[in-house]
Amino acid sequence: MGYYGDRILPRIIDSSLGSKNTGPLRTRVCDGLAGDVIEIGFGSGTNIPFYPADVYSVAAIEPADLGWQLAAERVRESTITIERSGLDGHYLPFPDESFDSALSTWTLCTIVDVESALLEVRRVLRPAGTFHFLEHGLAPDQRVRRWQQRLAPVHRLVLGGCKVTLPIADLIAGAGFKLTEIDCFYEPIGPKYAAAMYLGVAVK
Repeated sequence: MGYYGDRILPRIIDSSLGSKNTGPLRTRVCDGLAGDVIEIGFGSGTNIPFYPADVYSVAAIEPADLGWQLAAERVRESTITIERSGLDGHYLPFPDESFDSALSTWTLCTIVDVESALLEVRRVLRPAGTFHFLEHGLAPDQRVRRWQQRLAPVHRLVLGGCKVTLPIADLIAGAGFKLTEIDCFYEPIGPKYAAAMYLGVAVK
């Protein structure tokens, strides 16, 4: 990823996505997580304070060493067993049906082959396991979509390959999940082209 991606970008993400403004959204997306959880794009552990009491353990998938270092204090303070368990969402180093729940927050947009990653998530979930997601993606109205298309190349360059034009609901359904909850809305903070959010739960 180079110096910027390895040493600078994780700090930008920790600061921007770790702010108090994201707390209500993290509360919503983590609601219902239980048992053994796999979190792809663990980052600096900003979801840790929002894990419900029913969560027993978390397998953290995180490629950035600095992200994991920034998470160290949060991991130490948690009463939940949290282990860094992989680097790449395209390949999850676990047998089939290993987890009760999966979690992804602002992660799918940075994965090169998101379809393969979603199939991996589905593979490691137990029958009726739940996938909780909070992602930005394709805007619901055409005017904002046009701006997304115009600004997408610059956005990807500055934010580590982040793609703001993904049809999140279609991708998750296409991986074989059944969407049971989904809310598409604009986050009030930040430029609108990057503020279209998809928050929901899908079931294997």
